[in-house]
This record gives sequence, C-alpha cells and structure tokens, in this order.
Amino acid sequence: MRRFARLLILLALCLSPATVLAQGVPEATVSRVSTPGPQRTDRIEAELVPMSAWAAPGSTAVVAVKQTIRPGWHTYWRNPGDSGGATTLGWTLPVGVRTGDIVWPVPERQRLAGLMNYGYSGEVYLPVPIEVPASARPGTSLPLTVEALFLVCSAEMCVPDELTLTLALPIREEAAPLDPRHGEAISGVLASAPRPAGIEARIALEGDQLVLTAAGGPLAGQNPGPSYFFPFGSGVISHPAPQAGEWGPQGLTLRLTPGGATRAAGVSGPVEGVLVTTQGAFEIRAEPGTALPDTTGSGQLAAATDASAKAEPTQGDTTLTGFARALLFAVLGGLILNLMPCVFPILAMKAASLAAAAHQPAQARRDGLAFLAGVLTTFLLLASVLLGLRAAGEAVGWGFQLQSPPVTAGLALLILAVALNLSGVFHVGAGLQGAGSGPLSRLPGGTGAFFTGVLAVIVAAPCTAPFMAFALGAALVMPWTLALGIFLGLGLGLALPFVLISLSPRLLARLPRPGPWMERLKGLLAFPMYATALWLAWVFSRQTGTEGLGLLFVAGLLLALGAWLIGGTQSERAAGRRGLLHLTAGVLGLILAGGALILAARDPVAPVEGAAPASGTTLASAPWSATAVEAAQAEGRPVLVNFTADWCVTCKINERTSLSSAKVEAALTEAKAVYLVGDWTRRDDVIAAELQRHGRSGVPLYLLYSPGSAEPRILPQLLTEGVVLDALENN
Repeated sequence: MRRFARLLILLALCLSPATVLAQGVPEATVSRVSTPGPQRTDRIEAELVPMSAWAAPGSTAVVAVKQTIRPGWHTYWRNPGDSGGATTLGWTLPVGVRTGDIVWPVPERQRLAGLMNYGYSGEVYLPVPIEVPASARPGTSLPLTVEALFLVCSAEMCVPDELTLTLALPIREEAAPLDPRHGEAISGVLASAPRPAGIEARIALEGDQLVLTAAGGPLAGQNPGPSYFFPFGSGVISHPAPQAGEWGPQGLTLRLTPGGATRAAGVSGPVEGVLVTTQGAFEIRAEPGTALPDTTGSGQLAAATDASAKAEPTQGDTTLTGFARALLFAVLGGLILNLMPCVFPILAMKAASLAAAAHQPAQARRDGLAFLAGVLTTFLLLASVLLGLRAAGEAVGWGFQLQSPPVTAGLALLILAVALNLSGVFHVGAGLQGAGSGPLSRLPGGTGAFFTGVLAVIVAAPCTAPFMAFALGAALVMPWTLALGIFLGLGLGLALPFVLISLSPRLLARLPRPGPWMERLKGLLAFPMYATALWLAWVFSRQTGTEGLGLLFVAGLLLALGAWLIGGTQSERAAGRRGLLHLTAGVLGLILAGGALILAARDPVAPVEGAAPASGTTLASAPWSATAVEAAQAEGRPVLVNFTADWCVTCKINERTSLSSAKVEAALTEAKAVYLVGDWTRRDDVIAAELQRHGRSGVPLYLLYSPGSAEPRILPQLLTEGVVLDALENN
C-alpha cells in the first residue's frame, strides 16, 4: 500500500497546473524483483551502490542510488520546479539500521517551452547516509532494500517508474577503503554537494521584485561569478524568470521574480534553498528583512546559463506538436463517438428536432450553436471535476461518474423521464421543437438545444471511441489549460456534425418538411431510451445487488405514475379545468420516487455477493491482479487481460462479438493462455492506476503479455475476432 500510495502521489503531481507536457503516456514500470544489481526500464537504469567497500559497526556509511538516465529523459531535484516530482525512496532495513536524508547534488536548470524544471540527466548519484548499529557483527552483511520511485520525463511525456533496489553491505572491523567502482564518484558528489557555510542572508519583497542578499563566509571579498538561487519550496520564485544581480565587498544581491505563493502572501517567513556560485554551492536560510550592506557596488553578476542539454528551443515546438496531435485525435474521437450506441439515440432525437426547424435557417443556426454550447460547457465541467479529483490524489478516469451507484440510478430515472416524455405521457414546452430530448432538453428554443447537448455528454460517458484513448491519456498528464483544451476538442468533435448541418442552408433544405411523421418518429425514438434506462438499471444492480435494484424499480414506477398524473394535469388544463388533484398526486409521486431513489443508492459501494466478473464472455476467466499476471508469466504462459466495466457499452459489444467465439476460445486453449478480467464497474484505485500506467484514462483496455516479455502489447479498443486471433497466434 505504501508503494501504491507514493505512486499515486507522483501521478497526481503530473496533473498539477505546471506539470510537464505530454503527447501520450507509455506504461509506467513497477519492479517487484528484489535481485541485486541494476534494475532498468526503457527510460532509466538504477542501482543501489556503496561508497566504501564495507562498513564498520557503529559507523555511518554512505550508499547511493545511482541513476543512468536515457538521453532525452530526466528526473527531478527535491524541488522539481514548474513540473514533475522529486525522486522518493522507501527503505526496508534491518533492526537498528537508520537512514538519513538524500544528499541532493546541485540540479540542472531544464527549460521546456515556458517552464523551468530542476533535475538531472545522464548519470547521477543520490547519496544517503546509513547509520550502522554497534551491534552489527563483523563478517555478516546488512541487507538494504529501497523502493525508488522516479518520475522520468522527456520533452513530450512523463512516466513514473518504480524500481526495487537491493544491496548487501558487508560488515568488517577495520576502516574501509572506497568502493573501487563507485567510491570516487560518490565521494565527489558529497564534496560538491550544497552545504552550510556561515552565509548570512536576507530576503524582501520590493514592488514586483524579490530581493535576496547574501554576505559573509566564502562570499566575502570574492567575485561570485554567475550565481543562481534554487529555493527548496515551490511558489517562492518564478522559476523560468532570469535572476539578475550584482556583487559587493561582502557578498551579492539577486533580484528575483516572485512566484505565486510569494505574490499572494508576501515573505512571511524564512526562505531556504541553495545558492550556487563559482565559489561553490551553499545552503542558505534567508530571513525576512532589509538588504545586507556591502552586497552591491562592485559590478554586475554574469547571467547563469541553463543546462545545455535541456535548453533546446525546439522542445517548445515539440510540445506544441504533441498538443496539436492530441487535439486532433480528440476531435476525431468526438466525431466517431457520434456512432457509438451510447450517444446515437440522443443525436437521433436532436436530428428530429433539426428536421422540424429545417426550413427556418435562423432557428436552426440558433439550435446548432446552443447544442454546441451545451456540449462544450458539460465537457468543461466534467473535465474540471475529473482533473481536480486526480490532482487531489483520486484515482479516477473517463466514465468515473458511472462508478457511483447514486449517479447511475439518477441517470436511469432521467433517461426514463426522457422516454416517457417522447412517448407523450407528459409534455414540457410546445410543438415539434420539443422533440429534442427529455424534460430540460424539451424546453423551447435554444434552451432545449443547450440541454440536449448536456444530456448527450452525460450519456456519452460509457463509450470510448477510437483515438479517444490517446487524447485522454495525453490530457491527464498535461497542464490544466492544455488538458481542458483536449476535452473541449472532444466536445467539438461530438457536436460538429449537428452544428455543420444547422449552419448549412443547402443541407437543411434537403430535410423533409415537418408533418405527422415527426410525431411517429418521436414515439419510436422513445424505445432506445427505455432500453438505455433498463441497461443502467442492470448496471446499478451489479453495483448494489438485488435489493437496490428492487428499490430502483419502485422509484421508476413512482416516477412513471407521477409523470402520467402530471400529463393528466396538462390535459385537464387544456380542457379548461384546473387539474389540481392530478397535479398534487403527480408531485407526490415524484417525491416518493425521489425517496425510493435515495434508499436504493444509500450504500454506494456495496459489492455484490458472489457477483460474476464484468466480462460478458463465455471464456473461463480469473480476476486481474499484477500477481496473477506474474504467476502466469512465470509458468511461460501468454496472458490476455480485459479491463472492462458493466457500464461500458463498447466493452460489452467487444465481449459479445469478439471475445466469445469458439475460435477465440480454441486459440486461447491452444496457446495455453490465461484470461484475466479487471472489473472497473465499481471504483477500484488499483485498476485506475494500471490504466494510467498504460496511458489510458478509461476502459476498455486489452493487453496481451507474451511469454518472457515484461511489456504487453496493447490491442485496439474496437476488437474483431480476427484481431484477437492474430494477436494470439503471433504472441
């Protein structure tokens, strides 16, 4: 659990407003192998190494996590700057052994577009002091294990890689020489690491500048040369802004641009960090106060330069290319989403209302733009909630709202109301313009079109179209502004066909004129809505059990009765009568329906006793877990993993059409493959993290592990029998 919690913390850091830009996320790596020596992923190799050949009882030894980072990638300092997350270490130690804090080397300044990160590239050692107990017996070894969690990033993506590193540290009585392989390198890191040096420092906010003065110690009487201040805390300074300054007889002055926290609250306490000069790197603690004397007047400080390998101006272009690609895929995914079974009934109803206004171009344009506004507004709100929850550490993804039984039940009743409305049980608004949807979307004019857009997005959640996985996976590790742009691109694609038709007089002119056929079509379109309500009720039963389903049926019955009575009120009033009895009874029925809904959803996460896996196939399956995958691979067997959910329509179609055939079953048997199902019907943070590691924000996700391969092959989201058979034959 501790490993998983720290992994989620780094994933949440990926979602901070200043996180590193991404065009897609390959799978993260979690190494659970506790073997000595280097452990590696495609991006980084890490090893736990000693500074000395052995350690003496009662001494303080030094070990280090050595990182060898692939070119084009980097890890992070204790303050990562504008994006990313610091490397974290979780130790498992023998009794009596204690570790100190990481001795952080001076980081590189890694500029990426408008961001500035602090981190490392190439080869780097992170030394850690180890207190060896006096009771340690010479001739034995201390087994040291550390779970190292690295956020490894390039100019385009970030991947959290967790590696388990081990070292057996020998114990001997005599003083130890340096380790022949790593001793000199670690010793050099310790010698150059930032350290206190008797430097006095002050910091003050002067207008729009943060003035840092430092004096004494090694700074006195010296030209410090190019200088830079790395704060330990985030939000203190604007990291990308240049740090100009000058020096004097006793020290130096740096003029910094304040960060968000400083602008909001001023300098309310000491500011700690590392001051890097040509004289060395020094830890300082700047107290709030006026500038120290004799820290100016001798000349201007030369500008400090960024790490050459990280300051390439083309990285910004690469980032924009990644965003543009993700945005294009989002629009394409939204377009294809119109063909998914979740959305089609809603859009069919909207098409009917568009036909009603086909020969009134101004009204059609208004409805088209209002529909677009409803879609984009809802996507914006849904994305904000999703990104906000993930930034707060929640493991949620696309379709997360349908993992909540109260939401599923409420949506089932809403769709039932839509169907009753279309069947003519009751009416909201007037005329054929109301043919667009349910109670809110049946409001007249642009308001009804707006709420039809809202409803279209709500019911789109159970579906994932091609191209959406890449776009959403990229959005979930982008800064908020760009991530919201991706979600808006998805909404634009969803609304685009309807908007284009509404803005094209020639296309509108080809639609038939309103007539009795409109009412018949409206009644016909009620039946997909009834089917949708029944399907959502089935999903609800999988989440809560038969008792909850029974209460939901009671709520649905009372809702239908209330709607029928309200429809009777409308008929009474049309005949010139007040209809108070019908209205009172109808409102009472709706209130009782609401009460039954509350009772039905009162236990939102109760698992169903003995529930079958969510997979709708006839294949023999077992629940997914990382352990199950490892066990099957240890036996040399291929593993097919199906991440699914009962509320995912695309998942169910794939399972019924492509994963249930006799040919697929025979191919699995012949290959001796193991079929595992990850059921995401109810919230499961472990599955959410696994989806994230493979660059996905929702289901379906299909993985095929070949024998001896740690990295799975990701199959298409829209499966065919042939795709599955080919994958099994070529594994």
